[in-house]
Parts: sequence; structure tokens; C-alpha cells
Amino acid sequence: MNEQPIRWGIAPIGWRNDDMPEIGAGNTLSHLLSDIVVAGFEGTEVGGFFPDAQVLNKELALRNLRIAGQWFSSYIIRDGIELVIEPFRKQCRYLREVKADVIVVSEQTGSIQGTEQNVFAEKPNFDDAEWEQLCAGLNELGAVAKEYGLRLVYHHHMGTGVQTTEEVDRLMDGTDPAQVALLYDTGHIFVSDGDYMTLLRKHIGRVGHVHFKDARRVVLDDCRENGKSFMQSFLNGMFTVPGDGCIDFREVYDLLLQQGYQGWIVIEAEQDPDVAHPLEYALIARRYIDGQLLNRLQV
Repeated sequence: MNEQPIRWGIAPIGWRNDDMPEIGAGNTLSHLLSDIVVAGFEGTEVGGFFPDAQVLNKELALRNLRIAGQWFSSYIIRDGIELVIEPFRKQCRYLREVKADVIVVSEQTGSIQGTEQNVFAEKPNFDDAEWEQLCAGLNELGAVAKEYGLRLVYHHHMGTGVQTTEEVDRLMDGTDPAQVALLYDTGHIFVSDGDYMTLLRKHIGRVGHVHFKDARRVVLDDCRENGKSFMQSFLNGMFTVPGDGCIDFREVYDLLLQQGYQGWIVIEAEQDPDVAHPLEYALIARRYIDGQLLNRLQV
């Protein structure tokens, strides 16, 4: 069993959404960070509304919180690696200043996650040349991330060209384990494939970051049947926090521990904060973690 403590964080997306800035726009950084302390988490990920590093570091220090990482939208296939590297370096510099551990990369070429398209049926698919370009580019970005003391973790995501277990298999096979790790997201792979353990069992050795996201099965089935977009689906309540959906995180957590996972587990659930009160749902997740994961293992 892993002797190193896993760090527990919660993502800012429950308070404010980068894809829809109007969602939760009234929630300030101070509000978000203070709620995280109240809910008993150790840190968070950088949101699009976060301030410069100096200001953020002061706010974090006041609350004894840490930054796990931040999302980076790559367009390696569309733009070429040469145009991606400089903005990637800029973000790495920022993340080094705020003492983050990972940079979360998702290839957004052809992504439909921000469109009105049916997220269950109209995702992009890469051809062989595009796969080769993507994997080579990610290897380069992984080497750059290391220069800044960061680990590149790739986020498989609904509505993108790397969504299914089969696609993650291809990405893992085509990239260097020394440069590219995997961000394992329970919610995205469950919504995509209807199964969340197969991917974890296959690639547990490559997992460098974890998102615990739950799903409401009834809402998921309705969204799938009616061909909803990604944004329509989360606004309808498809995602939620652990303890409020249908995923059994006990088997996930047990396997992570058994295989010696070291790193962050970040609670993440795209929800409308006007419908799902952010602190209320952070506390639901905290109670589930304490009661079903941590304390259960100590009995």
C-alpha cells in the first residue's frame, strides 16, 4: 500500500466555469478558496479567472492551500507544435511560480465540447498522420514541462479526439512514458464508455493525476437519448461530485492505493453553481471521501 499521503483537492469548476464565464461569475477567488478550506481540501487547480502568481500565492498562503495544476488547450494537429510551444512555456512559467505539480493537456483540434453538437455521437476522430503528429508533439511538450519541474498529464475528455479507452490506448502506446503521463478522469471515461475500471487497470502505471467526477445515470441516459451537447449535458446535471452519483469510487481508490499511486486526487464536477451550491456539494464530496474511502480503510 502507498505510504505517501494522497493529496485531496477540489477544482474551481464547481464555482466558476471557464467554458461559460457567466456561470458563477459572482464567485470571487477569496470565496472559492475559503470554501475549499471549510470543506477540508488541501488545494485546487488554476481556473481561468485566477490572478497573477504573486497575488495567488498570497491568497494561498493565507489559507495554507496548494495548486495542483492547470488545464492547457493544445492544438498540435491544427497549428503545429511550433505554434504551441511558446504559450505552453508561458503557462509552465506561471505554474512553476505557483508551485504546481502538473500541467493538464488536452488536444482541442476538432473538439466539440464547446459547441451545440451531440457530444455522444459527433466527436472528432484522428487519422494515422494526425495521431503521429499529436504523439510526437506531446513528447516535446512533456520535455518542456520537465524543464519547469512539472509533469505533463494528458486529459482524455468527452467531445475530443482522445475520449475512449481505445483512443487512450493509442495515445499511451504512441507517447514516451518519461514525457507523457495520464490524467485519469472517472466521469469522462464512464460517460464515454460506460465503464471506468478498464482504463484504470490498463494504464495505472501511467497515471500522474486523477479527477474524481461522478455522474447521475438518469440524467446521462436522457442526455444521450436526446443527443445533448457537452454544455447542455452538464447544465442539465449529468455530472456531480462523488457520493451523489452512480460511480463506486471505493474500487477506484483501492486500486490506486494498491498500485502505489502518489499525487493529487481532485474532485471535479461541472455544475451550475446557481443550482448546485458549490460549498454544499464540496461538503457532500468530503463526507463521502471520509466515510467511504479513508475511514473505511482504517477499520
